[in-house]
Amino acid sequence: MVAKIVSGKNIRGILIYNETKVEEGQATLFMASGFAGEVSGMNLAQKNQRFLKRTMLNPSVKTNALHITLNFHSTDKLDADKLQGVVSDYMEQIGFGDQPYLVYLHEDTHHPHVHIATTNIQADGKRIDIHGIAYKLSEGARKSLEQKYRLVVAQEGKQEQGVTLRPAVYGESPTRKTIANLVTAVMRQYRYGSFAEFNAVLKSYNLVADRGAEDSRMFENKGLIYSMLDESGQRIGIPIKASAISAKPTLIKLEKRFGLKKEKTHQAALRKKIDALLDRQHSITKKGFVSTLKKQQVDVTFHHNAHGRVYGLTFIDHNTKTVFNGSELGKGYSAAAVTRQFETENSLVKQRALVPEQQIKTYDVAVTESQEDLTLPKTISYLDMVLSDSDQGYMRPSVKKKRKKKKQQNL
Repeated sequence: MVAKIVSGKNIRGILIYNETKVEEGQATLFMASGFAGEVSGMNLAQKNQRFLKRTMLNPSVKTNALHITLNFHSTDKLDADKLQGVVSDYMEQIGFGDQPYLVYLHEDTHHPHVHIATTNIQADGKRIDIHGIAYKLSEGARKSLEQKYRLVVAQEGKQEQGVTLRPAVYGESPTRKTIANLVTAVMRQYRYGSFAEFNAVLKSYNLVADRGAEDSRMFENKGLIYSMLDESGQRIGIPIKASAISAKPTLIKLEKRFGLKKEKTHQAALRKKIDALLDRQHSITKKGFVSTLKKQQVDVTFHHNAHGRVYGLTFIDHNTKTVFNGSELGKGYSAAAVTRQFETENSLVKQRALVPEQQIKTYDVAVTESQEDLTLPKTISYLDMVLSDSDQGYMRPSVKKKRKKKKQQNL
């Protein structure tokens, strides 16, 4: 467990931050202490008023708000009762057990964590000294709670946060566990603007979310199931319902995240990577475009219609955990604009593939007299000229001359 305490001069800002997370579907109000009445029915102003009454008991204290976060390892088994016990014991051990506080459970990262909003002004108006509270009280509380509740120690917890997600491999580990862990991580960590974009990220990890046929009962009820994919992109193994996963990655919950803001800096960084490939003097193949971006942790998905024509493009930047449609980045990054960059080269490659290697060597000998005037490599130069007029070739001039002679003889 990792504990962090940040002091402030106004608890309203802490409340706004957490309440916004709740509205965005990234957090829930988990528990409350020292509040009269049902806190779930209170709005932001009412919650703030409760703390304001307490801080007004000692208006001379300027630093009167605390924002505490408790971070847990992704493998820590924390049900509601256990988590409530951890929070209550922690607050008691740092001297805030009798203080009013609100606890928000955040679900926007791969590892579970809670945010606690409280004040250091007591009921009698006296101030709780918070100077050095992190190493004087919090560190000891953390260690005792790790032992009592069998939590992963802080050092391991810090390392876990930097772990890179790996695509699912069927049979490597229990299917249900693999699906649940990856779906939860993708739902919480990535920023996507639609169900299609969310699915695009899942497919990069060999998973897929399915709503069922449009005329099905599951589709009408906004049901959702998750399946694992094999190497060919086909479903494999037993699917799992969204409701069966502890994080509850249901469609309703996903839709709350569709409107999350995507950073402009992330958008600019992705455009820069794409520009580095498309701004070259020579065209790049589709395969080269995809593989080069993949080396930079960016996956590209091409969307095709029933006739095989590309109509859409999706970029998944695993570095910044953001998903962008090509048109979202700008006109120059749409499916039409990007694919146009490799059409010319692809067609030339196809044309060259039609010319056998032996025929190329023969052409090289046939143009010996004019080779001195060629500035490009001899074989390639002549081949390019042949391809530019492939239906007639270089034998046509001599054929014309023979035809003229025949006509003169007939006359």
